[in-house]
Amino acid sequence: MPSPFTPDQARALMHEWVASPALRIHMECVAACMAAYARLLAPQEIERWIVCGLLHDFDYEKHPSREEHPFVGVRHLESLGIDEEVRNSILGHAEYSGTPRKTAMARVLFAVDELAGFIVACAKVRPNGFADLEAKSVKKKLKDKAFAAAVSRSDIEQGIVELGVDRDEHIQRCIDAIAAAAPRLGL
Repeated sequence: MPSPFTPDQARALMHEWVASPALRIHMECVAACMAAYARLLAPQEIERWIVCGLLHDFDYEKHPSREEHPFVGVRHLESLGIDEEVRNSILGHAEYSGTPRKTAMARVLFAVDELAGFIVACAKVRPNGFADLEAKSVKKKLKDKAFAAAVSRSDIEQGIVELGVDRDEHIQRCIDAIAAAAPRLGL
């Protein structure tokens, strides 16, 4: 099912709602990971998966409370005609929403969201950034609870379990996706 939004239109909406460069970069990194998985799982729907990644946190800056995010954004997306799978995936990325992750898109969004932010944090503390970042380095940093302490390790692990993927392959797929987008994002 095609989304009425292209990635460029989703970016325009994101820029309308999000001023924070860091949050925009996070959403772009999640979208890059979503695209990598879409190439594998739903090659005919890559743009929809990118739109989902780009918009998953678009309401967070204006509505950061658990009572509002992502509910306010999803209602707005519904008014714009964004399809139910994308909306439910966005709801499901917030564990507290109680929305089950029934589709591959929903499971992937949950599995890449926290990990994407963590990968960017790992690259920022390395002399070569993404150039030589590997899954084993990310896994080592995950054990350091003081590093990027706000990142939910339990969400990362739960996402891997729900996706049913190999941990190293999942982490490396996300590293590769973000590294490919990094020059465009100024990372």
